[in-house]
Amino acid sequence: MHNEHRSISLRASWLPLSALSAVFLVEMLDNSILTVALPTIGRDLAASATALQWVTGSYAVLFGGLMLLFGSLADRFGRRRMMLIGLALLATASAATVLVSTAEQLIALRGLMGIAAAMTTPGSMALAYRLFDEEAARVRAVTVISTVGLIGLAVGPTMGGLVLGVAPWQVLLLVNVPIALYALVGIRAGIGQDAPETLHRAPLDVVGALLATAAIVLALLAPTGFVEVGPRSALPWGLLGGALAAAGLFWIQERRASHPLIDLALLGSPLVASGLAFKAAAGLATAGLSYLVTLQLQFAWGWPPALAAVGMLPQVVVLLALGPFVNPLVARWGMARAAWVSASAVVLGLALFTGLNRVGYGGVAVALALVAAGLRVIGVVAAITVLDGLPAARTSVGAALTDTVTEVANGAGVAVAGTLIAAFVAGSITAPGWTPQQAAQFEDAVTWGGGALTALAAGLVAYGFARSRQHANPVGAP
Repeated sequence: MHNEHRSISLRASWLPLSALSAVFLVEMLDNSILTVALPTIGRDLAASATALQWVTGSYAVLFGGLMLLFGSLADRFGRRRMMLIGLALLATASAATVLVSTAEQLIALRGLMGIAAAMTTPGSMALAYRLFDEEAARVRAVTVISTVGLIGLAVGPTMGGLVLGVAPWQVLLLVNVPIALYALVGIRAGIGQDAPETLHRAPLDVVGALLATAAIVLALLAPTGFVEVGPRSALPWGLLGGALAAAGLFWIQERRASHPLIDLALLGSPLVASGLAFKAAAGLATAGLSYLVTLQLQFAWGWPPALAAVGMLPQVVVLLALGPFVNPLVARWGMARAAWVSASAVVLGLALFTGLNRVGYGGVAVALALVAAGLRVIGVVAAITVLDGLPAARTSVGAALTDTVTEVANGAGVAVAGTLIAAFVAGSITAPGWTPQQAAQFEDAVTWGGGALTALAAGLVAYGFARSRQHANPVGAP
């Protein structure tokens, strides 16, 4: 029996909505809770610095690289089915953590968790979108899901630190098991199978899927290369060149394929293009700003890590506090205006940081809060805008597109900031006892990095605004 009935209220949909929120929670919690445990993991498994980097890197690269592929498969074989398989894989891989005895084993399990996240994360948006007919209900549902995830992101480091005081680090990953099982049961019981008419029946574009995956994986690896080995090395430039080459070949393949992975005509539609541009601007700004502020607080100002974590609180507080206001703002302004106003707030926050980062912490705090406020609204609105511009049979790949764009933009933000710092500052920034010259170079690098990110984000927002106006005022309209 196919269940295509859309519930009329969030209260009536509490079971599937809470299950979809659990999916997003486990992704956010998994990312944040493990960070504080890396030193402990390193000591316990005798892991090198490179191995520790791949404990998180294997997850991030496979997660970002495979979302488009699994989103496309979900549109063909069932979004609910793909979600349930992914949740079962996540629970199994997380439970297997108790058997880990080497860093290599942990890296492999983290890779499996990244694959599971690629299978489940886009589906949480696509299935939430499918539950409701009305735009306002969709906004409320996505706001609820994102708020639950942000709570996991906010409390993850603190929870991780407390758990490590009384239990082994494996417990931090075992937390995924009950959450994944709850999500699995809730989705199976609360969301019906995909109706045949909502599935995309065209054959899978295997060549396009391989090229897209290669382009995204290389694009996600390149920022790490720029930050780790610096822009003077050939490695990051080779990775970036490979990503651009794979992207170019993907573009050619999609134009000539009988059944493309992504219909470029749909990708170029005003709603989809504007939503993706706003998402990219927010991802670029948020990741770049967080990276710059973290380095400035600890290296330039000499704050200890614990105090630097407190210094990032304006971002967390605003992200959580604005949750109840997203739907009223969207209802008052409309989707298009809410999108470009919130995206513009992100750019303004970056611009304030660029101009005020040398003045003191007050300017930094305002910038963090403003970028977070913009991100809180655009994160919901842009995702729904993209799905509104796609046919029902392509919602999973649409959700995967928004998540992939965010992941790549996050990496690009860190790469831009890290490359400029490496170019400006002589010697290692982590070495103690900076000279006055190094301190001045670092401040210049932060200012130029903020300026570059502001310019890039502003360009994306301007493009998104122009495309959204094309949707509101199509050519030939009276």
